[in-house]
Amino acid sequence: MKKLNENRALVIFSGGQDSTTCLGWALKKWGKKQLIAVTFDYGQRHKVEIKVAKQIVKRLGIKHKIFKFDLFSKLGDSALVRTKKSISGKVDRLPVTFVPGRNIMFLSIASAIAYKNNIANIVIGVSCVDYSAYPDCRAEFVKSMRTSLAKGLDSNLKIHAPIIMKTKAETFLLAQKCGVLEETMESHTCYDGDRSKRNPWGYGCGKCLACKLRRKGYNEFLRIRK
Repeated sequence: MKKLNENRALVIFSGGQDSTTCLGWALKKWGKKQLIAVTFDYGQRHKVEIKVAKQIVKRLGIKHKIFKFDLFSKLGDSALVRTKKSISGKVDRLPVTFVPGRNIMFLSIASAIAYKNNIANIVIGVSCVDYSAYPDCRAEFVKSMRTSLAKGLDSNLKIHAPIIMKTKAETFLLAQKCGVLEETMESHTCYDGDRSKRNPWGYGCGKCLACKLRRKGYNEFLRIRK
């Protein structure tokens, strides 16, 4: 078995609220010199999040890599990769913004990068509480991928999902605890890519599912924070 460095971590970093919080969590746990943030440019309609990701990692002083591929835009019918499709509604009981295989590919590519760079830990910002019914944000999915990737690479690779059981309000609390609340407020989650105005809860159109969850979580955070 290949023994990867357990003092190093790779964070799958979109530039959104959840991944920014997880970046802060990893920063506190391992320190910036031991981290690498990886962003995927997969043809998402809210491509502004990539620009935001660059700004956040630069501010935090963390090494950053961007990987581009267009598989989902060619294969998928997701509203998240089709700019002319409505971002509201459902198809086969799943939100139209669901991108089939996205987190599977993200984790698979991240594991290859981690293996090559002698990194034992992968951090991903998924939650099975406020997960919008996405099947690849469930705890059992993360557990399954952790087992499969470690076996497939015959290594001690681990997958960490720090917010897997947290609501959006609790995610805001964790960001505050890890010292990245301001970076989280600058993050981007709006599916429509709207950054025309910074609302009290952050940037966004305020109408898409991502914005509604973020606004609701922020209002709850204001009530429960100390």
